[in-house]
Amino acid sequence: MPPAKPLNLMNPVVLAYVGDAVFELLVRQHLAARPNHKPDELHRGAVRFVSAKAQRALLEKLQPHLTEEEAEIVRRGRNAKSGAPPKGADIRDYRHATALECLFGWLYYAGKFDRMAELLRLTELGEPSAGADAAVHRKEDDR
Repeated sequence: MPPAKPLNLMNPVVLAYVGDAVFELLVRQHLAARPNHKPDELHRGAVRFVSAKAQRALLEKLQPHLTEEEAEIVRRGRNAKSGAPPKGADIRDYRHATALECLFGWLYYAGKFDRMAELLRLTELGEPSAGADAAVHRKEDDR
């Protein structure tokens, strides 16, 4: 379902809210596509990518590859007033994680699924699984 507002008018925290789910789904699909599906290994693997600290590191890797428009979305997400970070999370890590999630929310709503896959290939996730690509493109088919 498309958002009620144009993307450039959406609150970055709302984009981050959706981006959090999109990014976690892509990470989970990547992990599920690998052999050995022990629940504790899946969980530990997911935490390696979805924690605030890990997301900040991923964003730092991606920043040189972002377009001006994407960099602006990241800046808006980083500067958004998203509340207090979770217990034990560094405020800078949390703001950068919000920025990454904002970017993925924006890419999702903009229908830039190929760009999401391209950015994921630039991270430690490596080549996204076919399942990840299929899930991302299912949204495109719904339009």
